[in-house]
Amino acid sequence: MVFALLKYGFSRRYPERDEIPRTPDLQSHYDVVIIGGGGHGASLAYHLAKHHGITNVAILEKGYLGGGNTARNTTVIRSNYTDQRSIRFYANALRLYESLANELDYNMMYSRRGQLTLSHSDGVSRSLRLRADAGVFCGEANEIVDRQQIRSLVPSLNVDIKGMPILCGLWHPSAAIARHDAVVWGYAIRACERGVELHQRTEVLGMEVSGDRVTRLRTNRGDVSAGTVVQCVAGYSSVVAKMAGLKLPIRSYPLQAMVTHPVKPFLDPMVSSTALHCYVSQSARGELVIGGGSDPYELYNTRSTLELKESLAASALEMFPFIGELKILRQWAGITDMTPDYSPIMGQGPLSNYWLDAGWGTWGFKATPASGFFLAKAISENRIPDEIRPFQLSRFHSFDLVNEMGATAASH
Repeated sequence: MVFALLKYGFSRRYPERDEIPRTPDLQSHYDVVIIGGGGHGASLAYHLAKHHGITNVAILEKGYLGGGNTARNTTVIRSNYTDQRSIRFYANALRLYESLANELDYNMMYSRRGQLTLSHSDGVSRSLRLRADAGVFCGEANEIVDRQQIRSLVPSLNVDIKGMPILCGLWHPSAAIARHDAVVWGYAIRACERGVELHQRTEVLGMEVSGDRVTRLRTNRGDVSAGTVVQCVAGYSSVVAKMAGLKLPIRSYPLQAMVTHPVKPFLDPMVSSTALHCYVSQSARGELVIGGGSDPYELYNTRSTLELKESLAASALEMFPFIGELKILRQWAGITDMTPDYSPIMGQGPLSNYWLDAGWGTWGFKATPASGFFLAKAISENRIPDEIRPFQLSRFHSFDLVNEMGATAASH
């Protein structure tokens, strides 16, 4: 195997494929400039080009493609939320994910696993039943399962955790995982094939605003103007919006996760515990992916901490005591941009040509196909589709909030 790889690497007959175009020269004007080269930015560019014929588009990414929060999540895809407006939106994303590999002709390593959310108290059991009923009402597969059914779904799970035995669970069979970097690569490759320009290592340093429009963006590679500007920058949403003179109802917190070294497959569903604030899944490579809640303080930093590593390890061991000898391979953090109601901000901002894709908190990866699809439709038609109308910034003035604070056992 080693010699075969060396032979392939040194052979002139098999040159390196250059699917993602090299960064071109920055033009002086684009019809649409997308700030942020993550999953949402690439998805938006692809849908603008494919469905609406808008190809004079530039994606400006200060680092490398998919190197921000897209590269720092735990790849969970689901639609078992609490508010019917959220359920319907994420159900759209889930359906789009199911056919995404075929649409982009790119292997997403999509795998339907199912998600099991555990209850350790009567109060949580009641809230899970409400979530199950809300999902069923919207046509999504959700059900409450008892201890015996939980044992059948996850035989290796410790259902008699000392002091907090598992009472029941919310089973969401359509939940899945996908390869996070493959998603952004697939979207970017197909968008660039249609004429979109991807500008890596291109950081937006400031904006010029005249009246109710952003007239110019200042970058480290020169200035550029645009008919429409869209920000898709995840954890730095408040920082970039401030350049346009906007103050968003967003606070940013680090979100940490870690993986163990690979072991033989034993865990198919994703398992979340409400009391332990921890979730565990097993990747296609056999690693145990372990995550939990956001850090309790605001910080623009992607450092990892020993404190959270110990907390996650302790919680995972309560659920799966036999994993105590596994070694932690790596630990990482992203930056989550949290809104007061734990739901995103999508749509036109106070400026007439400035659009927002922000406030996703820990839900961003799940929404990638749907956010690009519906926001592209909104921009091209200059009309907000019903699917994203509830998530406009104006809801914080009208107090018509989409409360998803209780939509998960941990931040994922």
